[in-house]
Amino acid sequence: MSTKENIMLKHLMAALLVFIAQKGLAAEPIVIGLSYPKSGVHKWEGLSQMRGALMATEEINAEGGLLGRPLELQSRDSAGRAEKAIGNVDALADRGAVMIVGGATSAEAIAAGRKAKERGLPYFTPLAYANEVTSRYGHEYLFREGPSARMANNVLMEYLDSQMPNKRFFIITSDDAIPNARVDSLVAASRSGDVADPKHYRAALKAAAESNAQVLVLMLYGENVTDAMRIVDTLRLKERMTIVVPNLSHEVVVQAGPSLMEGVIGSDSWTWRTPQREHNERGQAFVDAFVKQYGEYPSSAVAATYGSVRQWADAVSRASTTNAPAVIRALEGHSYRLLKDDQVWRALDHQNVQSMSVVRVRKRAEVMRDALKQDYFEELYWMEGEVAAPTEEEVRLERTATR
Repeated sequence: MSTKENIMLKHLMAALLVFIAQKGLAAEPIVIGLSYPKSGVHKWEGLSQMRGALMATEEINAEGGLLGRPLELQSRDSAGRAEKAIGNVDALADRGAVMIVGGATSAEAIAAGRKAKERGLPYFTPLAYANEVTSRYGHEYLFREGPSARMANNVLMEYLDSQMPNKRFFIITSDDAIPNARVDSLVAASRSGDVADPKHYRAALKAAAESNAQVLVLMLYGENVTDAMRIVDTLRLKERMTIVVPNLSHEVVVQAGPSLMEGVIGSDSWTWRTPQREHNERGQAFVDAFVKQYGEYPSSAVAATYGSVRQWADAVSRASTTNAPAVIRALEGHSYRLLKDDQVWRALDHQNVQSMSVVRVRKRAEVMRDALKQDYFEELYWMEGEVAAPTEEEVRLERTATR
């Protein structure tokens, strides 16, 4: 081989190595983080979050990735606790995560969201219910896909006021009991937290049994609902009271069983039948894919986590970068249609404004007739997101009042 040919070969090899390096760099994964309750009283909701995040990640990668790069999902157990969630944010950020999703309690979401802001990462919570998450403690890096307690209570108040006027309510929240209440008391009750002391609500249930209330409202979450419903059954309260669980989830019915939950009324932002009602082909494809993969119907927790990842990825695509400030700008005020009807990320507080439904758990015999034995909810009432969500003025007033 001549000297000239040798030089040309070296140049060719060098160019090839540069090409290979560039391709390798382009294929470097984009890391996203999932901080979720793999253990603790919210572990069932955590399992749903993991499945929703995995489905979104796998779909995006099957579509060719994001900005020409695959997504890599890294996860850590928060157990629903704020201190663990804070550590998770740091650990995931150190692994290179450019966004984080997950969390099942408001304290967890608030703490993790604050830490995510320090690390410059958008944080999406699918399940935190306290109004303060997007009002008092809201900031530019924190997004809530799921509904607030006020959204759930607004749709329930309208339904209960029309269907059960002048009824006496006994309301049990995470930290209080409100006897002799009326339907408008749900506004005040919505300000409660979402972590309860079992001793408190067990004592409150005994007081409810001794009252003359006609409607029992359990503003509880996760396994606390299951525990409370066992006591309701023991005290035979369903024989003389309508039971309402404002934030009623698929996971709660799975844990407690349809016999225990039969007839319970609550609200939800999405069920596996929602795409049918909305004639949403993409939503129906999501349901079909989930059933095929897991042999179960997806819940609103699955849909909210899936939607959070897909919406973040969509914002990255529109912004052509994973840079957090640019992604946040792309999300603020963005309206879209994914698994249901129209939704919007409100710019003021990053609350996902979406429609809400009042649902009731079907009779066990009806549930058992379904192929998967998980067709739990019948829809009783529907409300537009703009009506269900607190107004921007209400959010500003709450922020001003707590400064």
